[in-house]
Amino acid sequence: MSVEVNGIAHIQLTVKDPERCLPFWEGLCHFLEMKTLIKADEILYCIGSRTGILVRGAPPESRDRPFDQWRPGLHHFCFRARQREDVDAIFAYVDGELGAKIIHGPEEGGFAPGYYSILFEDPDGIRVEVNHVPGRGHLGSGGRLGPDGAGAATRYDEEGLG
Repeated sequence: MSVEVNGIAHIQLTVKDPERCLPFWEGLCHFLEMKTLIKADEILYCIGSRTGILVRGAPPESRDRPFDQWRPGLHHFCFRARQREDVDAIFAYVDGELGAKIIHGPEEGGFAPGYYSILFEDPDGIRVEVNHVPGRGHLGSGGRLGPDGAGAATRYDEEGLG
């Protein structure tokens, strides 16, 4: 027996600089049509768009450690956009309005057929991706896991899957 889940209900992030990070995340969440459910000095929780983002300040004694995506734990997370134009609109917002650190602007990548994404960081350096993959991606026809696909990859690097 197996169970198919219905996405991710929420993600909780712990930040070292809540004064900068909470407004950043609230602005991004509102742009993504989420609403603020909890807003206090050290915590923000926004819900909508079939998910939730909770951002909480780290205890003061832990705030001197910067985020490092290569340490065990979160590397990045990715929002799935409904259409390619949404990726462009989100990019314009995070670049122009939020002043996010841009890792890469809108680009096509080799991860899946039609993969289109942006990658940016919040004020603490937590990486966020937004992507659009047309159709069913790897699960659809032409995808690795589709009816005539090649199956699971044995390699994943800068050149994509192989």
